[in-house]
Amino acid sequence: MSTVIATPVKTRAHKGFSPGRIWTLATHTATQLLRMRIVAFLAVFCLVALGAAFFFPQLSPEQQLKQLKDWSMGSMLVASVVFSITATALLLPKDLEDRTLYTILSKPVPRYEYLLGKLLGMLLLLFCGLLLMDLIFSVVLWLKQQALLSAMIAMLEQQQAATPENVAYVEASIRKYGLNSGVHVEVWMVFLRASVVTAMTLLISTFASTTLFTIITSMAFTIAGFGVALMREWVLKGLYGWTEKTVGALLAILCPDLGMFDLSTAAIRGEVTLGVVGQLTGYAAMYVAAYMVVSHLFFVEKEL
Repeated sequence: MSTVIATPVKTRAHKGFSPGRIWTLATHTATQLLRMRIVAFLAVFCLVALGAAFFFPQLSPEQQLKQLKDWSMGSMLVASVVFSITATALLLPKDLEDRTLYTILSKPVPRYEYLLGKLLGMLLLLFCGLLLMDLIFSVVLWLKQQALLSAMIAMLEQQQAATPENVAYVEASIRKYGLNSGVHVEVWMVFLRASVVTAMTLLISTFASTTLFTIITSMAFTIAGFGVALMREWVLKGLYGWTEKTVGALLAILCPDLGMFDLSTAAIRGEVTLGVVGQLTGYAAMYVAAYMVVSHLFFVEKEL
C-alpha cells in the first residue's frame, strides 16, 4: 500500500513595502491619465513656442531670444501647474467612480502604497511631458538663435565690419540669451514646482468632499505660493524673535514657497551652480515628503 506524502505548499510572504506594487500603481495611473486625453496641454505649449519664435521682430536679437524664453517658460509653467492640479484632483474621484480603489485596497495593498503609486505616476507623466517640451523648445530656440546669428553676421558683412572680434562678440552675445545649460535648469525648476503642487493637491484631495473644492483650494494655495516671499515680508513686519520664526514657519508650511524656484535671472547671469540646483531639489523633496506624510494620515482614516 503506497503512502502519499504531502509536500508543503510554499506561500509567498506578503511584503509590508513593495516597490513593485508601487511601480504597478504608478504605470496604471500614467496610463489612466493618458486615456483621459488630459495631456493635450502639450499641443498648446507647442503652438505657443512656435508662435513666439516669430513674434517681436522689431526687438534686438538678444531681446527676441529673451522674450521667446520668457513666453515658452511661462507657458510651460502654467501648463504643468494646471495639469498637476486638475489631473491629481481627478485621481481619487475617478478611482472611486470606477470602483478601482475598492479593488486595489481589497488586496493586501497598504494605503500609503496606493498614494505613493498615484504620486509617482503623476510625476512620471510630468517628467516625460516636460522632457518632451524641453526637447521641442530647445530645437525652436536653436533654430531662432542660428537665424539671428546669420542675420547679424550678414549685416556686419554689408557694413564691412565683419572682423573676427566683432563676429566673436555677436556670437557670445546671442549665445548668452540662446540655448545653454540654463534653459534645462529652468525646465527642471518647473518640474520641481509642479511636483510640489502635485503633492499638495493630492493631500487636499484626501479630505476634500468634491473635485471642485480640491481644484479651487489647490489653485488658491498655488497662487499664494508664488507670493510667499512678499507675504512673509508683510506679515513678519514688526515681529521679532521666536514669534517671527513661528509665523514664518507656519506660512512656509501652509503655502509652499514656489517663488524660490525662479532661477531665470540667475541663469542669464550664469550664476546657477550645481549646489544651488541640489539645494532647491532638496527643498522640493522635503515639501513632497511632508505633504505625503500628512496625506497618509488623512487617507488612512478616510471611510470609503
